[in-house]
Amino acid sequence: MQLALIALIPLVGAVLPLVAIRSGRNACTLVTAGVSLSALLILLANAPAVFDGATIRSGAAWVPAIGLSFSFFLDGLGLFFATMILVIGLLVIIYSRFYLDRDDPMGRFFAFLLLFQGAMLGIVISDNILLLVVFWELTSLSSFLLIGYWHHLPEGRQGARMALVVTGGGGLLLMAGMLLLGQAAGSYELTDILQRGDAIKASALYVPILLLVLGAAFTKSAQFPFHFWLPHAMAAPTPVSAYLHSATMVKAGVFLLARLWPVLSGTELWFGIVATTGLVTMLIGAWIALFKDDLKGILAHSTVSHLGLMTMLLGFGTRYAVIACMFHILNHATFKAALFMSAGIVDHETGTRSLRRLGGLLRPMPISAVLALVAAASMAGVPLLNGFLSKEMMLEAATEASVLGSAWIVPAAATLGALLSVAYSARFAFSTYLGQRHAALPKTPHDPPFGMWAPVAALVIPVIAIGLWPQLLAGAVVERTAQAVVGAGTLSFQKLAIWHGLTWPLLMSGIALAGGLLLLIVHAPMQRVRGWLPRPDAKAMFDAVVAAAVHGARWTIHHLHNESLPRYLAVITTTVLAVGLVGFLGGRHDAGARALLPVNLPAVVGWILLIAASLAVMMFHVHRLLTLILSGVAGLIVSLAFMQFSAPDLALTQISVEVVTVILLLLALNLLPKLTPSEPRFGRRLRDGVIAGAGGLAAAALAYAVMTRDFSSISAFHLAESKPGGGGTNVVNVILVDFRGFDTFGEIIVLCIAALVIYALLSSALEGAAARRLDAMRQRTDSADAHPLVLVVAARVLLPLAITVGVYIFLRGHNQPGGGFIAGLVVATAIIMQFMASGYAWSADQRRIDGHRLLGAGVLIATATGIGAILFGRPFLTSAFVYVPVPLIGDVELASAILFDIGVFLAVVGTVVLALSQISRVERRAKRTPAPLGPSDIPLVPRAPMRPRLPPPSNQEG
Repeated sequence: MQLALIALIPLVGAVLPLVAIRSGRNACTLVTAGVSLSALLILLANAPAVFDGATIRSGAAWVPAIGLSFSFFLDGLGLFFATMILVIGLLVIIYSRFYLDRDDPMGRFFAFLLLFQGAMLGIVISDNILLLVVFWELTSLSSFLLIGYWHHLPEGRQGARMALVVTGGGGLLLMAGMLLLGQAAGSYELTDILQRGDAIKASALYVPILLLVLGAAFTKSAQFPFHFWLPHAMAAPTPVSAYLHSATMVKAGVFLLARLWPVLSGTELWFGIVATTGLVTMLIGAWIALFKDDLKGILAHSTVSHLGLMTMLLGFGTRYAVIACMFHILNHATFKAALFMSAGIVDHETGTRSLRRLGGLLRPMPISAVLALVAAASMAGVPLLNGFLSKEMMLEAATEASVLGSAWIVPAAATLGALLSVAYSARFAFSTYLGQRHAALPKTPHDPPFGMWAPVAALVIPVIAIGLWPQLLAGAVVERTAQAVVGAGTLSFQKLAIWHGLTWPLLMSGIALAGGLLLLIVHAPMQRVRGWLPRPDAKAMFDAVVAAAVHGARWTIHHLHNESLPRYLAVITTTVLAVGLVGFLGGRHDAGARALLPVNLPAVVGWILLIAASLAVMMFHVHRLLTLILSGVAGLIVSLAFMQFSAPDLALTQISVEVVTVILLLLALNLLPKLTPSEPRFGRRLRDGVIAGAGGLAAAALAYAVMTRDFSSISAFHLAESKPGGGGTNVVNVILVDFRGFDTFGEIIVLCIAALVIYALLSSALEGAAARRLDAMRQRTDSADAHPLVLVVAARVLLPLAITVGVYIFLRGHNQPGGGFIAGLVVATAIIMQFMASGYAWSADQRRIDGHRLLGAGVLIATATGIGAILFGRPFLTSAFVYVPVPLIGDVELASAILFDIGVFLAVVGTVVLALSQISRVERRAKRTPAPLGPSDIPLVPRAPMRPRLPPPSNQEG
């Protein structure tokens, strides 16, 4: 799992800056840099093997049922991108230390940065395409946090939301595309998929796969028409722009196109969509950048243009174009990250990024100016710099492409894009560092500290070095990276060199340089002409789309989510009936072969009582107390049915649940009016009756169909393996705590959540408007003898007996009917008896354990039981059992499942105790608060004097 550490170290290490910031900004920076450096060292340790042609793989199963595995692989392409992510990340960390203000929470910034770094690394080294989707979405979330880091700025929040909506939507497209890709390839492992390109292209799913994957790549890499989000993300701090929007996140889409190039490229559809989109994006981004006055605005749109250039090269579908793309990715990362940092330096030292106010900074800021001028020259494609070499390769690749039968359209458009890049690069350089200096600046300009310009210098050095010695410094890297994309053992391409003779690309490059400088001279009149042209505002269109979506959502919610439970149930039941009807009409209707069981008199009486109770509930449901009693009758009949079908465990559970729930509901009804609100109109009742009747008939028909047919069931396995596999003869209990222990674990979690929700909901009835509303609706009928002595004595005598029965049921549960759930209900019933007999105040005073603690203890014990199995090398919640010989008794079984059952027991008891304590608090508050009397509250006979009540207990939970 060494490869997994490359991504996991930054992800896990993201918590360290939050702790290290307590020791100061320098310590926080060192810790953050140490995390990235650790991942880089592990990566570089694998680099020699990759350069020798090996592909390193490692992984483990995660969710094998759906094809998701925690697998990674490292080849030339992954090594190239991962190195770029970590090296530039280290430089950005150092730069951020001096860029961020003391008021900026640096620990949080570095935590977000490491989270993003780990997600990007996960993308480039993932072997499983579903795992890649997970990391892909994580980059969208972490970039949202980084872009909105200055959340006090409206433009920061807007840019973060826009980036999340666009890239998050692309992530959904990628999820669908990867599922289809795995379906077409027969595997979700990239190393397998990359070997099956011909089968994928021949598949009927090729077109939807291509469109979905391209949608994801275009949104992430800001391709037209999704280019608008990237400039608005410039509201983020400059280190974020230098890292996310020049070297890493925006190149994730380009990486995806390169990674899937062997299986998706080579078709006319690929060329038509990818090359055209890239070319259009390159021209639009360059044109907009030429007229921006904000330094980061120029760089943002230039990034869009260069991303379009990379996409266009991959769209050409030739090996040489792939080589040119990989080389330009390397060069662009160096000069563009340096330029973003330089723009941050200008903003940091002068207080502005506006070209209208800048100029002549070469003299007061010589070091920063020289570094920025070199990087800008590389972006323009000036000879002897790395940008010139990859630009020439791009122009040469463009000469080999033809569109609509013409061989000059693509080269001419590529030359125009290069010309515009010269123009905006020259404008960036001349308007900022050359020309006349403006006196009115918010700050006096000067060079920043060493720690701020040193990362820029570290990026400018390869700009010059690669430009002078390209084959020596970049040849092997580019060749190995391109081989990982095109899948060729050896690549026949022209070696990277400064001079290739007098060629068409050289002429096109010369035209671009001259034309770009000329365009800069006539920039002012062109600006006026541009002002006359229509300029669609992408932000306004995005806001309009979002506003329309919000309006539509609110309309839908208003008409569907109207807080009407009957309507919700009607929609759900109708949908289920419709689905069932479709299945029924499309299936066979053979009669069942199993004979019906004989009908006896007790069963007939029981079913008649059940039907009568159900009908009575429907007729008299307005009377809350009567409805509750009738529901208890129905539950009792169901428990008798369980007994008839030899299910004593279920019967005991059903009876226990009925007792506890009925009593709790009785206590709750004491706080409510006796009658429910008025009945709805007849038409609605008729509709609900028809839907409910249809649902009942459908359920009865389904039960009849199942019970009259023979079918295989997993119950045979449980019956056979209960004793040898789980160590218990009570199959139901063994299923709950062993075979399906994870289900039970989830159920007690849900039970605890329900208890906390009850606690929270009843808390609102203690004060405020809810408490006043409760007081107004409540009808008080206090008894003259609130706590009869006979009931008090009986309850206290029965308490130890009930607890003893609960313990007995708990201990016998693994082999006889019982278990932690039933025992918890029995003990809960004993506790409820005390509340009813002696009153809330007395019972609360006697209680020593809080319900919250019982819930927490139950969940923790159940969790610890599951983790204990992992410590012994077994799956989570695997149980074990042994037989211990005891003198005079014999072999006594000891099963680890009893610990899990203790957790279940405590969760059940804690739920009841928490509910009782909250009901008692509400009841006592209601008794202390006088309510206005209505006509129905006037007694017909004189009432006996009330007994003096005990003062409220000190425990406010009681």
